[in-house]
Amino acid sequence: MDEEKRITLRLPADLHERIVERARIDRRSLNSEIVHLLEVAIGPAPQESDSSPA
Repeated sequence: MDEEKRITLRLPADLHERIVERARIDRRSLNSEIVHLLEVAIGPAPQESDSSPA
């Protein structure tokens, strides 16, 4: 990530607990686990060369 954006995120308590547990198992911070899960769900960011017009 070249640039980072800070957000405030509200989660249901049970979902938060599940993500905290996964982060613990995967030995990641909560933030890193959320980023990982989002990347898995929507795929990695396109490379700059992929977004240039043909």
